[in-house]
Amino acid sequence: MDEGTQVDLEAAAFRRLVEHLRERTDVQNIDLMELGGFCRNCLSRWYREAAEQRGIDLSDPQAREIVYGMPYDAWKSKHQT
Repeated sequence: MDEGTQVDLEAAAFRRLVEHLRERTDVQNIDLMELGGFCRNCLSRWYREAAEQRGIDLSDPQAREIVYGMPYDAWKSKHQT
């Protein structure tokens, strides 16, 4: 498999993971952290760090909005128990 195809597949898998996490609002971050060792906030931080490595300025709130599909505070008030 060539590198471009691998990157495309990895990006598609990432988008599907984010979509899945947006759909599964019943799964709390603490549950993800306890079982999987990461949560939505970790994923958004990794996204921000990847952007920084490429010289792209992205704040934590901006990265969280990409992962959560809405501002983090709105998600918390709507879905966090």
